[in-house]
Amino acid sequence: MKNNLIFIGMPAVGKSTVGVVVAKQLGLHFVDTDLLIQEQEHRLLREIIAEDGEDGFLKIENQVNSEVNVSDSVISPGGSVVYCEEAMNHFKEIGTIIYLKASYRTIKRRIQNPKKRGVVLREGQTFHDLYDERTRLFEKYADITINQDSCKIEETIEKVLTAVRPILK
Repeated sequence: MKNNLIFIGMPAVGKSTVGVVVAKQLGLHFVDTDLLIQEQEHRLLREIIAEDGEDGFLKIENQVNSEVNVSDSVISPGGSVVYCEEAMNHFKEIGTIIYLKASYRTIKRRIQNPKKRGVVLREGQTFHDLYDERTRLFEKYADITINQDSCKIEETIEKVLTAVRPILK
């Protein structure tokens, strides 16, 4: 049953902010899977990454996201969930995936310091490399893409609502 909306995109695109308001407007539940990970692990995300490494974190992220069993919900996973094929296939089965797209310039302006934001870069990887890598995956999985460059948050929310109302009827 495809009665969930799943938001994907880079950090700072507003997955949680837009998700909460869209859920409220449509009378849906809201699920932040980063919080589910922290509840399961009894650790903050940055602690999991520091203690288990990026691969360990992705394993946990894949497990938690692939086990999300909700209906009539807006789901906001972390930006790295697109590396978790099992989780992404699960999301495809249970809902409509909405990619909140923003240009590299917009993301870079919003995130001054990727490390402080909890963005993990591999050895030798730049933030631009990460953006390019994830963008390809976001586009691969997206059912709907909402371009939010030069949009205020209210405009992004309205674009999402316009795109999803026909799907939810």
